[in-house]
Amino acid sequence: MNAALRISAPGGAATIQDLGRPGFQRYGVPEAGAMDRGALRIANLLVGNDETEACIEFAVVGGAYEMVGGPGRLAVAGDFTVTVDGVKLAAYQSYDLREGSRLSIGRSASGVYGYLAVDGGLDIAAVLGSRSTHVRSGIGGGVLQAGMRLPLRQQRESFAVAQILPRASWPQYDGPIRVVLGPQDDFFTPKGIADFLAGDYRVSLRSDRMGYRLEGPPIARAGDFNIVSDGIALGSIQVPGTGLPIVLLADRQSTGGYPKIATVVSCDIRRLAQRRPQDVVRFAAVSADEAEEIAKADQAAFHGLCSHIRTAIDTDPYDSARLLQLNLVDGFIDGEV
Repeated sequence: MNAALRISAPGGAATIQDLGRPGFQRYGVPEAGAMDRGALRIANLLVGNDETEACIEFAVVGGAYEMVGGPGRLAVAGDFTVTVDGVKLAAYQSYDLREGSRLSIGRSASGVYGYLAVDGGLDIAAVLGSRSTHVRSGIGGGVLQAGMRLPLRQQRESFAVAQILPRASWPQYDGPIRVVLGPQDDFFTPKGIADFLAGDYRVSLRSDRMGYRLEGPPIARAGDFNIVSDGIALGSIQVPGTGLPIVLLADRQSTGGYPKIATVVSCDIRRLAQRRPQDVVRFAAVSADEAEEIAKADQAAFHGLCSHIRTAIDTDPYDSARLLQLNLVDGFIDGEV
């Protein structure tokens, strides 16, 4: 029997995601894909996968998973608490699990989305070239449920040296979200645009993978708030009749009929996606040329971050020296045993 990952308790809004399903929006097929593509890529690198492999994406709470049918190497990307068989480990590192071992991922200390990668990837059929899930349409499956078994593509008896991304190199998500104004910024008054760029917005509780609704100063229109429907890019910021912006994200629709005041630069999508409900969001305008330079610099910075991945000294949860340092009988001292 090939190894598989059994879901004991799914994480928040847990789905399978990779880098998305581009090229089909003209047919009305949403792109989907990871909300934080950088974190997914890091998780894959930590277990020795290609960056594009599908991972389990979860929000706020990671869930619990059990190795069945053999051992496996796993890694969690995101600021989450991680334990293997009750032994606390760090995020952003790979760990080797024996058959029957249980990986538990708790609540995030910061950010929203995390990713669980498995060495060799998940043995799940691609749909239109991607294993990403679009929940509303059912493409690629649905939200993961307890009891599901996710087969693994590769069975190993032993693994290469485990890897870790040191805490000092973990991705940072603070700072303003940079945008390029347009393509319909002429639908808004100069004051409306100024209010948009100067205002403090908060992520609404009504936000999800399709889009982040923002609460804050309404944006004044220069005229009608309807346009002939046109294409929606990742990071398009629509402004409906309420005057409150909606940033369209991974599960966005392919077209829309509200004017778009701006578009988030590609490398800031993940920084916005990691904002929690009621977190403050501020925007800063850059030119299209500046956005291209920002994208180049971000790519270089990502490769620099990945170069900090190194051999992990302490990743074996069963190491005897490690176990001897732990208080494994805590909780029994005052009980009747």
